[in-house]
Amino acid sequence: MRIISARQAWHDCFYQPWDSVMSVAADWAKLGTSVQTTAKAVTANHAAHQALAGRVQAAIATLPLCLQAFGHHMYSPIATASDREAAEDAVFARAVGKVPAMREAKYRQAEYVAKGVLHRYRAINQGGMGQNQDPLEGPASFTRWLDEVYGVGLSDQNWTRDWGGFVEACFHACNDLDRAALRPVAMTLETLKDVA
Repeated sequence: MRIISARQAWHDCFYQPWDSVMSVAADWAKLGTSVQTTAKAVTANHAAHQALAGRVQAAIATLPLCLQAFGHHMYSPIATASDREAAEDAVFARAVGKVPAMREAKYRQAEYVAKGVLHRYRAINQGGMGQNQDPLEGPASFTRWLDEVYGVGLSDQNWTRDWGGFVEACFHACNDLDRAALRPVAMTLETLKDVA
């Protein structure tokens, strides 16, 4: 496990460098049955990875469950649908508290806008330091995605007036949750760097 960033450490601490599920499935499809193979040898590199991974996982375990779910959704290779749903709920709850009250119909639509913003935030921050391209940058592509994925039809006309403030609040919520989730991991990495 390389200590590059808290985001990378979150991913790597849950990554097991063994045969992939797909390679096992490919062998199974080729042979028509599963075959027991000799286990890979555990090397010093593997032991070092496990030791570092344990420290990072312990730091993650100190977080409240909603922040763990947010971090897992963002960075873990074993993230679940439950992690995604908890992360979406956290973003929506935090963002809706930062904007003026909405009518009931807009409030229901806002849940899906928050899901879309989290999708965008995750795509921007996956595998790096927030330098990836935003896949749904313009209102037209964002509303099209909401319709295709969730069946929610929003107009992209007057987007900035109708949704600009809420989208910005969602991005701020994502950023706040991200920083809070990564804080103990970053502190652990600093401790590990000081020891090394």
